[in-house]
Amino acid sequence: MTDHLAGRSAVITGGLTGQGLAIAEALAGAGANVAVGSFVREAAGRQGDAAAYPDPGEILAVRERLERFGTKVHAGHLDVRDAAGIAGFAAAAEAACGPADILVNAAGTTAEQPVSGHSDELWLKIIDTNLNGAFRMIRTYLPGMMARGWGRVINIGSTAATVGWKDNPAYCASKAGLLGLTRCVALEGAPHGVTAVMISPTWVETELMRRNVQQVIDREGGGRTLEDAMADIARQNPQNRIIQPSEIAALAVFLSGEGARGITMENIQISGGALW
Repeated sequence: MTDHLAGRSAVITGGLTGQGLAIAEALAGAGANVAVGSFVREAAGRQGDAAAYPDPGEILAVRERLERFGTKVHAGHLDVRDAAGIAGFAAAAEAACGPADILVNAAGTTAEQPVSGHSDELWLKIIDTNLNGAFRMIRTYLPGMMARGWGRVINIGSTAATVGWKDNPAYCASKAGLLGLTRCVALEGAPHGVTAVMISPTWVETELMRRNVQQVIDREGGGRTLEDAMADIARQNPQNRIIQPSEIAALAVFLSGEGARGITMENIQISGGALW
């Protein structure tokens, strides 16, 4: 991979695992300094959603993994629901990597619950992570990007932004809201050299996906294995496969470069032809 992003700095939420980590590696491989943050939690204290919260020990492992690309790296705990925590992370990230030119909002969670009987607690948690968290991060970094006359905001959405799905009301609502937010940021940033795009994949093979699918299996019963369920999902895709994190990462790298300066306010799907 070329170093066409050398001298740029990126912040990636949800960057210690899954799609976020794949994007961080791809950006570092293209020469960018990278600051990654995820909600870190001890295994015993994890919550009832499907998020694959990394353990505290994974911070060092990810930092070492990213440092092999030879760029500046920061890695740490980041709760996108906590404005004060975001400010602390942003200060540490800038000290280590410089002012952020690229913001990737990849932090997210989901859980299977129907609208009828959906708990307030779980609804608010999903919305606060997937939508409000992205808003808080953009609010933190957009002014600096506009002042410097260059920036990229990349929000990791989902095909769920435009397609409803049974038992996923909070997730669908959060991603639909994220699309609206992306378009508003694109208009605000356009006169200042800042673009905003949403990447909307279908199912992506990550730990979050596997946990989400396992939740469905546990609720439905019937003895189906996780491997069987994953194979069923692959067969439902017109390409007969599950999208990989590297595919989202490759697009994020392109969108972060000069060649994508005219691509803004878009919702780019990586779906293999699937509607969901």
